[in-house]
Amino acid sequence: MKNKINFGVSTWLWQSPFTTESISLFPKIKAMGFDVVEIPVEAPALIDVKIVKQALDANGLEPTICIVFGDDKDLTSEDKSLHKNCFEHAEQCFSLASELGVCFVAGPLYAAVGKARLAPADKKKREWERSVSNLRKLSAIGKNHGLEIALEPLNRFESDLINTTEDVVRLLDAINEDNMKIILDSFHMTIEERDIRKAINLAGDRLIHVQVSENHRGIPGTGLTPWAEFAKGLEDVDYAGALVIESFTPEIPELAAAVNIWKKLADTQDAFASEGLKFLKNTFK
Repeated sequence: MKNKINFGVSTWLWQSPFTTESISLFPKIKAMGFDVVEIPVEAPALIDVKIVKQALDANGLEPTICIVFGDDKDLTSEDKSLHKNCFEHAEQCFSLASELGVCFVAGPLYAAVGKARLAPADKKKREWERSVSNLRKLSAIGKNHGLEIALEPLNRFESDLINTTEDVVRLLDAINEDNMKIILDSFHMTIEERDIRKAINLAGDRLIHVQVSENHRGIPGTGLTPWAEFAKGLEDVDYAGALVIESFTPEIPELAAAVNIWKKLADTQDAFASEGLKFLKNTFK
């Protein structure tokens, strides 16, 4: 690769939710060879930012932050109280992110995750318009904290609004705010995209973050993902951000149910991380 890519891993591979005590993962993550740790913020009140920042610095790890909106948080809903929940949660997460010194927060923030159904065209149009309007408000909150916001397309089983790079580009064009960017995830892309390299090129310089796992959510390099084309796409757009392994542990029932993981995807979660990192470093040079 022309530009340096940093390799990271999400703490979701081991735990949920992330709490202050989750810093116990950091020495292991660094020892494996990662430079970035992705912190999914589900419950900001469980995280002591100062302690986490000290642990990141002590272990030489750079943080990235991702958040999602659940059923009680939905920018497309008719219920404005759910919009309020989104903005209040985002305010807490963005403040945390800013204190940790990151420059963006990533996630599928346009709607509640899991909102996937065949809705009438007029209903979809109203939900799209609500999402655009509310994401402009979210953009303003991000700007107040000096943050960009990377929006993530999800596969059709997790969202009926934004599934492809083309969808998210259209959404960003409609929002028309300069701090709204794109995150792509190889897992969702292998389900939804016709051509992964072209999809990455379509994202272009608005692509600021990338998550990876296999098409079966397992260890990168053990499935059907066209990794050579993925690497070419990132090189095409001079991508210089992080590649973060994101998968989940079946040992936490609530998390496993949320992402439909019903069996182990590796002998151990540590093996998942270390073997995945080895493959990524050999592929994205």
